[in-house]
Amino acid sequence: MRAPVRLGAAENTLIAQLQAAGASGEAERLGVAGLPTRRVERYHYTDLKMLLRAVPPMVSEEAATAAPGLDIAGAFRLAIVNGRVQAHGTAPAGVKVGRAGGGVLTERDDVVVRLNSALAHEALTLAIEGTVDTVIHIDRRTAGAAAHAPSAARIYVAEGASATVVETYDASAAAHVANHSSFIQLGKGARLTHVTVDLSPKVATHFATHEYELGADAHLRTLLVHAGAGLERTQVFTRFGGEGADADITGLNLTSEGQHADITLEVVHAVGHCACKPLFKQIARGRSKAVFQGKIVVAKDAQKTDAKLMMQGLMLSDEAEILSKPELEIFADDVVCGHGSTCGKLDDDSLFYLVSRGVPKDQAETMLLRGFIAELLEPIVDEGLNTALQGVVDGWLGK
Repeated sequence: MRAPVRLGAAENTLIAQLQAAGASGEAERLGVAGLPTRRVERYHYTDLKMLLRAVPPMVSEEAATAAPGLDIAGAFRLAIVNGRVQAHGTAPAGVKVGRAGGGVLTERDDVVVRLNSALAHEALTLAIEGTVDTVIHIDRRTAGAAAHAPSAARIYVAEGASATVVETYDASAAAHVANHSSFIQLGKGARLTHVTVDLSPKVATHFATHEYELGADAHLRTLLVHAGAGLERTQVFTRFGGEGADADITGLNLTSEGQHADITLEVVHAVGHCACKPLFKQIARGRSKAVFQGKIVVAKDAQKTDAKLMMQGLMLSDEAEILSKPELEIFADDVVCGHGSTCGKLDDDSLFYLVSRGVPKDQAETMLLRGFIAELLEPIVDEGLNTALQGVVDGWLGK
């Protein structure tokens, strides 16, 4: 008989919160299994039992508007504060905004997903039709004293529609634990650029899950940026459900002293004739840890799949750690698939070249780091959004 696990303070608090929310089944499950440890493969580099020592009380339903976490020129802003959808102005033509109850994610055996589904009270809903040129900015924030704050959003991009959606995560300077979710479905021939940026304070803990469902001939471009919380983990689940779809899935971990940032990716090619090119980059300095785990699964019937997964990392100090685990699971026999991972420090020859031509060393290092990141930002064509993202990167480089 399996011995019961020893529960810590964080687990006991979460169990009590689940019970108070009427999710007794999830409370019982967590009480039996506890938070995942290194023995759970998906959490091997992010041991939540060790890293998540305390969970604050559930967030109050009271919410107040505040300045956006990221100022994007010309964007249409929607706010979710303390898990509650706020009033908004007139939406652009082709955008329908609404609310729904409960969680939005597909049920799966993952503690972060289960907690969000059980504890999120309401979800923002977006239905996008036609070509929407205005950037849609979903500003999620946790206000007030330290709190456990789940939030959710469901986005549907209709057949032939196109849009750019940005989600930012921010909070007051308190030890919040935030758990955000997004479920995004692309219809046939739909095109979406989806950018997410964590700007939470270092004392906060940030969890997020992004789930994508791609229809036939759909195109998805994503950019995920971690540049905030002391402990952050974002999970990306992408499923190709229609032939002819393609996706450029990208992300960036930026970590400094004491931070732990984890991006975990799973791409499932359920049908054939689809393509994806996940590219993730990590920069770690000080005593910090940046983690990337990526898996591409090609189903038996997903012939003619083209999938290439790459992680590139830079360590700026001897104490920094970059961990990478790219994986392929291929059950089809007519595919072009590959994966790679590189890690090192700034190129000494390039640095010497710049310094020898009068560029101060600090500026030379910054120039090389901007060049390393540029590949992720250049495809973001909206000028206001690109400028805002450059500001996030420059802010981190200037610390």
